This record gives sequence, C-alpha cells and structure tokens, in this order.
Amino acid sequence: MSVLDDRRIGRLMFKLTIPAFMGMFVMTLYNVIDTIFIGHYVGTMGIAGLSIVFPIQMLAMGMGMLTGMGGASVISRLIGAKNVTRAERALGNALCLNIALSTIIMVAGLSAAEFWLDLVGASDTILPYALDYMTFILVGMVFQTFSMASNGLITSEGNARVAMTGMVIGAGSNIVLDALLIIPLDMGIKGAAIATTIAHLISALYFISYWMRGKSYLRLHLNNFILEWGIIKEIMFIGVSALARTLAGSLSAIFVNRALVEYGGDYAISTFGILNRVMMFATMPGMVIGHGLQPILGYNFGAKRYSLALKGIIIAMTLSTSWCIIAFFLLYFIPAPFVRIFSSDSDLIGMASSASRNIFLVLYLMGLVFTGSMVFVAIGKAKEAFITSITQRALFLVPLVFILPPVLDLDGVWLSFPISDGLSFVLTFALLVPVWRQFRRLGDQSQETVGISEKILRTYDDGD
Repeated sequence: MSVLDDRRIGRLMFKLTIPAFMGMFVMTLYNVIDTIFIGHYVGTMGIAGLSIVFPIQMLAMGMGMLTGMGGASVISRLIGAKNVTRAERALGNALCLNIALSTIIMVAGLSAAEFWLDLVGASDTILPYALDYMTFILVGMVFQTFSMASNGLITSEGNARVAMTGMVIGAGSNIVLDALLIIPLDMGIKGAAIATTIAHLISALYFISYWMRGKSYLRLHLNNFILEWGIIKEIMFIGVSALARTLAGSLSAIFVNRALVEYGGDYAISTFGILNRVMMFATMPGMVIGHGLQPILGYNFGAKRYSLALKGIIIAMTLSTSWCIIAFFLLYFIPAPFVRIFSSDSDLIGMASSASRNIFLVLYLMGLVFTGSMVFVAIGKAKEAFITSITQRALFLVPLVFILPPVLDLDGVWLSFPISDGLSFVLTFALLVPVWRQFRRLGDQSQETVGISEKILRTYDDGD
C-alpha cells in the first residue's frame, strides 16, 4: 500500500512537507552558498557575475522541473489509480527525457557561451566572472537537472525522506568543496562552479543507488526508458507549466538585468543578485507546502476522494499564507541582517536594504499563488497551470520593467515586482474559484453515494 493512502491529510502533509522543505532548502543553498563565498572572497563583481548567469541556470532548473513535476503529477495519479506498472513506465520516461533535454542545453550553451552572456546583459566588467562560472555550470548540467527531477519523482511516490537526504548530501558536499576550492586553493568563481557541479553529481549518484537497490515503491526497468509518446506527451503537457515558470523567470531576469545596468549600473546588478537569493529563501517554504500538497492532491484526485483533496488544499493554503506573512514582516522591516550574510560592502548593503522594501511589498499575498499553481499541476489542469506559470514574470513583470523605470528611475525596476505579484494573486484566485466549487460539488456527491450505499446495506441486513 502506498504511503499516500492515508486519510489523515494534515498528518500526511506534515510527513511529506518537512522532508520536502529540507530537500528544497538545501537545493536553494547551492546558489546561496556560492554567493556567500564569492561575496566575501571574490567581491561585488563576483556576485554580479552570478546574477548574470542566473537566467541561464534557471533554464536548467526549468528542464529539471519539466520532467520532475510533470512526471510526478502523472506518477502520483497513477499510483492513486493502483496502476503501478504504468507509473513505473512514466518514471523511466521522465528520467530519459530529462537526460536528453539537459544534454541539448549543455551543448548549446558551451558552443556559444559569450553570445548568451552578452544577450542576458553582461557588461565588460562582469563578463570574465560570468564566463568562468557559467562554463563549469554547463559542464555539469546533466547532473543538476537529473538531481532536481529525481527529487520530485521520488516525492511523488510518497518517499520525501529519500528526496531530502539526496539534496542534503549534495548541499553538504557543496559547502565543503566551496570552502576548499575558494579559500585555500584560491580558485575564485571557478572553484564555486566546480564545487556546485561535483555536488550535483553526488546527489544524482545517491538517487540512482536508491532506485538500483530496490528500496523504492516504484522500480527502474531499462525497457521503461524507451520513450512512449503517450506518456511523454502527458509529462510535457503538465510539466510545461513548470518549464514556463522558469523560462518566464529567466526571460524577466534578462530584462531586469538590462534595466538595472541602464538605471543603476553594476552595483544594482549585485543588489539584484543578493535579493534573488533572499527571495529564494523567503518564498521557498510557501512553494514547498505546494510541493507537499501535490502528491496528496494527485493521489486523492485519482482515487476520487474529493473531500480529502479539498481538505488538503485548505491546509496547504493556510500554512503557505502564514509563512508569507512572517517573511514579509522580516524582509520589509529588518532586511539589512539578511543582506549582510552575502556582503560586507556598506554601499551594497544600503542599496539592497532599500530595494528589499519595494520588492517584497506584497509578499504576504503569495501563499495563495504558490499553492494555487500546484493545485492545477496536481489535478492535471495544464491550461490553468500554464497560465499561472507565465503571467507573474513574463506577462506582468516584463512590461512593467519597460513602463516604470523611465518614470521612477531605479525604484521603478524594484516596484515592478510587487505590482506583478499583486496581479498574479488576483488571477490565481479567479482561476481557483471554479476548481474549489467543483471539488465541493463532487465531494458532496460522493458523500451522498456513501450514504445511499449504507442504507442499502442496512435494508439488506434487516431483510435477513
């Protein structure tokens, strides 16, 4: 029996969310650790180099999430429907697709590295730092996307502890290697990139050993790696929302970087690099709660237990919103201590602290957005998932970055973020209302069916 077959939704969500939180926490550390070491041992331009490379890294994240989240949605619903054979087929196809796509990105990136960096807005000062970092990151692209996808695929079968352990091992390795390569070996930004690549390799090897040792609910079979269009289409149909989200984030980061260069210079790029890392930690718990909801909601939706599915949504939204309110108060009223983690440059700390109060102005609304987008993924509503994925960054943020800075200068770039977040909240809420009503209606119908069945049984027993 799958661990997801548990009607105690709150307990099950806690059981899945805590390991998922730890897994995503340490996954976020990959970028944050590099930034901390580079900020203190390379300098402000090193942070700017990381910020320039970040849109390209997001593309890799998108491929990992495309196969990881798309495959996870398919797998959890198949497990809920008791179709384990098909779920194993989906697992093999998701991993094979992941390797193929990441290889394509690696080759395309390495063949024209300077072109891509110029495209995303690297200045002559920043380019050498960005090029050193990106080259080694691209070399390890397959390991990065594989470990990210594996995290979601393993969680989808209810084994979030293993997913967490793999990411913890990788992040721990990254910290040790960063300290070794950057400080005593003085490899600078190259050392950070090499450390990250090796750490992702270690995580990938751990996940492979988990499946090969036969400890998983689902098994890996070589014949399941043969791509089947029906499964691939469904994985991509659902996972494209996750890819669209990261592509939209990557696209918006390119325009933001260009606007920052024009209105604030290299220091503004470094500021955005730091606040991007702070944003990861600020939004991560809310996103993790959504990820914890995904297998629960997918399983109960597949099993037609709509009342339990609705209960899971309510719990997840409450927890996610509560966290976002706490994060808002911290980053709006006392941002400086979080910025100092990355740099001791007083000018940079002042600029980043001021920008933080603008960027995180409506963070308290984002709990519903994080959870809502995962609801659509979990129940297979690809259109709604896609819409909520691209609007926040591509359709809302990018136009605002063009409209506001000519009027408000650098503050216009920062204020583009809360306005786009507020618009995303309104859109997600509007799309969730029909889903909420559908679940309530189906839940009421299932309760009526149970009541009728009980009456029939009692009548039969009385007749005896």
